[in-house]
Amino acid sequence: MSDPQTHDTDDTARDRAVTDGRARDHAHRHLDAARLAHIPGWGADRRREDRPAVPMERTPPRLESPPAGLPPPQRRSVEVLHSTERPGLTPVYGTTVPPAGLSGVLRRHAYGWSENDLRRWLTLLAADRVDVLEGVLDDLRRGHVPNVYAEMGGRAELRHNPAGGGPQAPRRGGGGGAGGGGG
Repeated sequence: MSDPQTHDTDDTARDRAVTDGRARDHAHRHLDAARLAHIPGWGADRRREDRPAVPMERTPPRLESPPAGLPPPQRRSVEVLHSTERPGLTPVYGTTVPPAGLSGVLRRHAYGWSENDLRRWLTLLAADRVDVLEGVLDDLRRGHVPNVYAEMGGRAELRHNPAGGGPQAPRRGGGGGAGGGGG
């Protein structure tokens, strides 16, 4: 059995060593602060009491000019779809592409479901695909044949990524990974 008095002495010595180590770390931090202070932004991730700008900082940060209430509501000039989970329109919304055609019918139908319903999102994805098809048909109706290769950036892809961006052939040797051993 060890002597309880010796055990207390060991704990005290250990505590003293930890305290001395903290004091050494603190002095080292201040030495680093003087040596690295010329670096812009240095010290921003330090403890709050060690940051140079702490006396000037304020939590939460002060706003220069807080907004006075809600902005005036935007006038509705086209049909705007909104969630069934909101009582009305948000003060500001986009009006560049109002729902039209079959894609508009699909969107109106999708907005009848809740935001957490998968049918809503799948219908909206389908409406996007139908909208692309409607755009191509509209181009053809006007006598313009779309250059799909150019519109999807084919020339830029060849210029900036000549090896291609598709799946790479597996490399031999090295690496491991989830599939097991490399050859």
